[in-house]
Amino acid sequence: MKKFIAYAKQNRQRIVLPEGTEERTLKAADRILADEVADLILLGNKTEIFDIAGLWGLENIQKATIIDPADNPKKDFYTNMLFELRKSKGMTFEEAQQKVLDPLYLGCLIIKNSEADGQLAGARNTTSNVLRPALQIIKTAPGISLVSGAFIMITNTPQYGNNGVILLADCAVNPLPDAEQLAHIAISSAATAGKLLHFEEPRVAMLSFSTRGSARHEVVDKVRTATEIARELDPSLKIDGELQADAAIVPSVSTSKAPGSVIEGKANVLIFPNLETGNISYKLIQRLAGVRAIGPILQGIDRPINDLSRGCSIDDIYNMVAITANQAIAAKEQL
Repeated sequence: MKKFIAYAKQNRQRIVLPEGTEERTLKAADRILADEVADLILLGNKTEIFDIAGLWGLENIQKATIIDPADNPKKDFYTNMLFELRKSKGMTFEEAQQKVLDPLYLGCLIIKNSEADGQLAGARNTTSNVLRPALQIIKTAPGISLVSGAFIMITNTPQYGNNGVILLADCAVNPLPDAEQLAHIAISSAATAGKLLHFEEPRVAMLSFSTRGSARHEVVDKVRTATEIARELDPSLKIDGELQADAAIVPSVSTSKAPGSVIEGKANVLIFPNLETGNISYKLIQRLAGVRAIGPILQGIDRPINDLSRGCSIDDIYNMVAITANQAIAAKEQL
């Protein structure tokens, strides 16, 4: 996180916080502005924002750009923009007028218009509420068919992953991905590991309860097929599957169960066969092993849009702003 924060400070990005009147968000925003981690755009009623800031002594909030969706000088501009983007999907002009009053929609429109670099929300909103405007306005990245959610797991076991850091996906979005979707999740996750975490060599393991045909079941076949699709889509990707978790991260077990594996039991990106296993696993690892879990980081959207847990802490918001900024920097470096 220190590296993320330092890099964000060196390359300040404009991050939208649509939940501008939410207490934890404002407290995190005050720290972000004080530390100059990012330039912030807060969405919400200005009077309410400043009242909350005054109540808690948040003196740095005045450094943010504050936009009230209900009293926005560019409301007509964004209404027309949204209408043009969505009229082919049946949105009426009157619906567009209502949508631009929604901070989650307005934030995405600001990003689409290149007036901001990323967005973070979810302290008050569900993942579906955060994702809906992002998919309607910003859409998925070229070549990627769906959005997925990854967690950075920072462990105290440097022998695993990339010096103890492992990326897990999908732990947040897709309940039952099919083989092709699973392949896209793998490719997106490898990209996150390389561009955001700066892993020199992302090594992807497609997890299952079977290793190399040790069990027969249609869910095992799905993982095996997904691995083949991912290889076809990106021949340079270092990926193997299906693998049990120990064969994925322990070299000696890999030698026994999956001899000749291209990742050699040194996976630093773990792809779960469905959301159920992914979500349960990351929470168990986090709680039982005292591992730090950062995320979910939303992958596959054309611009950085991230989601928070509604139980998030001020530190979580602070860290996710830094990560969103790092994603924005990485995206610009690819241009």
